[in-house]
Amino acid sequence: METPNLTALDEFILMGITDHPELQAPLFGLFLIVYAVSVVGNLGMIILTKVDSRLQTPMYFFLRHLAFIDLGYSTAVGPKMLVNFVTNQNTIPYNWCAAQLAFFILFIISELFILSAMAYDRYVAICNPLLYTVIMSPRACWVLVAVPYLYSAFLSLISTTKIFISSFCGYNVISHFYCDSLPLLTLLCSNTREIELIILIFSAFNLASSLLIVLVSYILILLAILRMNSAEGRHKAFSTCGSHLTVVVVLYATLSFMYVQPKSSHSFDTDKIASVFYTLVIPMLNPLIYSLRNKEVKGALCRIWENLSKLPLNAATDKIPTVFFNAFTDTKRRNPGDQFLEVANYLSPFLPQADAFPNSLMAPGNFTRVTEFILTGVSDRPDLQIPLFFAFLVIYKLTVVGNLSIITLTSVDSRLQTPMYFFLRHLAIINLGNSTVIAPKMLINFLVKKKTTSYYECATQLGVFLVFIVAEVFMLAVMAYDRYVAICNPLLYMLVVSRRVCLLLVSLTYLYSFSTALVASSSVFSVCYCSLNVINHFFCDIVPLLALSCSDTYFPETFVFISAATNLVCSMMIVVVSYFNIVLSILKIHSAEGRKKAFSTCASHMMAVTVFYGTMIFMYVQPQTNHSLDTDKMASVFYTLVIPMLNPMIYSLRNKDVKAALKRFLTNVHRSLK
Repeated sequence: METPNLTALDEFILMGITDHPELQAPLFGLFLIVYAVSVVGNLGMIILTKVDSRLQTPMYFFLRHLAFIDLGYSTAVGPKMLVNFVTNQNTIPYNWCAAQLAFFILFIISELFILSAMAYDRYVAICNPLLYTVIMSPRACWVLVAVPYLYSAFLSLISTTKIFISSFCGYNVISHFYCDSLPLLTLLCSNTREIELIILIFSAFNLASSLLIVLVSYILILLAILRMNSAEGRHKAFSTCGSHLTVVVVLYATLSFMYVQPKSSHSFDTDKIASVFYTLVIPMLNPLIYSLRNKEVKGALCRIWENLSKLPLNAATDKIPTVFFNAFTDTKRRNPGDQFLEVANYLSPFLPQADAFPNSLMAPGNFTRVTEFILTGVSDRPDLQIPLFFAFLVIYKLTVVGNLSIITLTSVDSRLQTPMYFFLRHLAIINLGNSTVIAPKMLINFLVKKKTTSYYECATQLGVFLVFIVAEVFMLAVMAYDRYVAICNPLLYMLVVSRRVCLLLVSLTYLYSFSTALVASSSVFSVCYCSLNVINHFFCDIVPLLALSCSDTYFPETFVFISAATNLVCSMMIVVVSYFNIVLSILKIHSAEGRKKAFSTCASHMMAVTVFYGTMIFMYVQPQTNHSLDTDKMASVFYTLVIPMLNPMIYSLRNKDVKAALKRFLTNVHRSLK
């Protein structure tokens, strides 16, 4: 389609469930009740399974996350739908539409696999009751929950990005009550074959794989129940999975009706009815099913109601406002957490006391809560503090000037508006961010005696550092792919690495690195830190932090190891495969001048990759006997401060285009000053 026929949309119009004006008010009242029951039911389930000591088992751990997911995707759709019933024009901004689609996909895919995890949990409980607490340990439960969330976030990101980087025509009316993928695809005027194929493949895989896990689990459960001799034992075993089986049947029956119905009877109207059911009705039904069919949940509800009824209605209730007021207005407290502890201590006699999660490896109450950490720095020798301060100050200044120069040049110079320099600009942003997270605090610590950092400042530094370091790993891989296309497919280069593709590759890099950093830093700071708070490093890094923990660190260590290995191997594989093909293409070029020109286009990137991965390999592949936190500190100095300084130098000194752009920029500045 020709470009002049495209219109940049800034909003969509949602058709809603019906266009009959007389039905708007009754439907508003109906769906308001449905959504209110859904919110109250799921929040109640989350609170019950959190505070009641008898519900601290893997089954209710998964149920809590199912309630959170149900609350999430009904909230992604419900409020906007209710607003549209009482407004004349049912519009939704372009960015809101993208966000609504992303969150809906995130939660609906998570629900499929959480239900599969719950089916597996019931299988272990019934078929292997003696090994249940060993197999379904807290660590295993967290893995079974974290993997669906990460996988669904990944698919949500891909699907939403693919749809919203495509071209929408002038027509912006969505025949639905929320932004769903199928009605949005009908508005695209670009080729939707690739997007439809991605959605079809992943939808089929998600439905088939999750349903297969559920079916296999329940077949094995049924066989185990049939082997039981007593009718009471069979009834008790079946009752433990009756609620889950009901929820599974309701959800998969709705999805089967929506996707397996004949093509002749398929329409957006039937899709809307089915969508109403699984976006609003099912999230309302799930807590009702688990509360009405589950004696333990009903018992927990009765207990919490009895405990709340014990609250005194005279002196105690008169004291509650005073407790809250004093707790949150006393500015003399040095520790903000004491505010919440005072309120919790007052209310604790009236609330159920939750035990630790089964198999918890640490008993509460035997440690001192850490509020700050002490960084040992690069060196503990007083005579080296001032020389090191000036050395790293020079390095940081060069880093800032060099990377800001690359960002400025690649933004303002018209001859550097190519994919290669687009990626280089983002590499410079990442390098600048990576060094800025570490260097200022490090420089301050050279000049002060007590090198402390607060608990939350440490968590923030680790999180932001992980965002930039993971982003750098994959940005270098993206740049390798860009060089591969430029050298191996020069005629199709601008088509394959289009502006849209560049934005997609950069967005995926940032979003993936953000999600990885969020999970990794959360897992590191979810463990208990005892009174020992001295970090043998110059910034808050994972390995020295976990060395201070007095609780089990298996889960964060496992996640960090798997994530780091996956990131390094995947990115390095992309780089190696890209350069292997580049070398083969260069060897096929007959002229020496052609080979030199082709090689020069990727020489700077190759040098940056060699320096970065060389440091990583030195840090992680050295023999265990030579490994220590001191060697880690030296390697960390290199990839957090030295490499961000070297990269702009490599790309400016070895790149004629950048040097020419710098000369033009300085010339223009000089002329403007005259």
